[in-house]
Amino acid sequence: MKKTAFIILSCVLAFGLGACHRSGHKEQPLNTDRIVCVSKQLTEMIFALGAQDKLVGTDLSSTFPEAAKKLTKVGYHRLLSAEGIISLKPTVVFHDGNIAPAAAIEQVKNVGIPMLGFGKTKTIDDATKLIDSLGLIFHKETAAKLLNEKLLKDMAQAEIQIKNYKDKPKVVIVHYGQQMNNYMAIGQKSTATKMLEWAGAVNVAEVPEGMKPLSPELIAKAQPDVILVTDFGYDRLGSIEKIKQLPGIALTPAAKNNKIFRIEEYDLIYLGPRTGENVLKLGKLVRQ
Repeated sequence: MKKTAFIILSCVLAFGLGACHRSGHKEQPLNTDRIVCVSKQLTEMIFALGAQDKLVGTDLSSTFPEAAKKLTKVGYHRLLSAEGIISLKPTVVFHDGNIAPAAAIEQVKNVGIPMLGFGKTKTIDDATKLIDSLGLIFHKETAAKLLNEKLLKDMAQAEIQIKNYKDKPKVVIVHYGQQMNNYMAIGQKSTATKMLEWAGAVNVAEVPEGMKPLSPELIAKAQPDVILVTDFGYDRLGSIEKIKQLPGIALTPAAKNNKIFRIEEYDLIYLGPRTGENVLKLGKLVRQ
């Protein structure tokens, strides 16, 4: 069997090959023998499907599973190295649209390396469709079906679990923005906020869009019961006491009760095959 899937390289794969076929572009062969993946979500899914042998490189944010850390890195997904990507001689670059700088992307395209973008996942249904699409590409349809069955089962269990909780913890999620070199509060329109809601908690940071740099005013107004700090930012400081020195943190109920917890970024920032089990864990974590 040939290890080549036929899809349209010039379109964005929006949760199904059909979306590409309707675009009217001429089909071209997609060679998946050597993939550079610059999306942590896609990297995890490729490993979960058992297609990791196709990966020759990833971006710095692709740290799950543990084996992904051993792959050659081509820079942060917003600070990609064109030279690093080109040196790996990939047959295609997989991404989720959240990539930069534009000059590096153009340089990769100019040497003839295809770049295949995948649609955003905003719902569980989006995530299952993306898993199915990747299953088609890698001829791993059965594996995709099993991953989706587990995801839906775990989400159903989370719905049952939330009914047993009597409280609704107020949470602020702190993320270290490597591109901005600053600690940020994750806003309302985010996957992390959705996951908190599924876990029976609430994001109380008044940040309507994206992320906002931490400030004493923002934290004082939020007064969270729990503060979650994503792994890179937590490890950068190394202890709860150091985290309490961030703007406004020390005066919160979370700091006074030492309810400041480290959480893996990839467990919160995107939807994937482990989202259901992560929601179950999150519900218990914020109630410790």
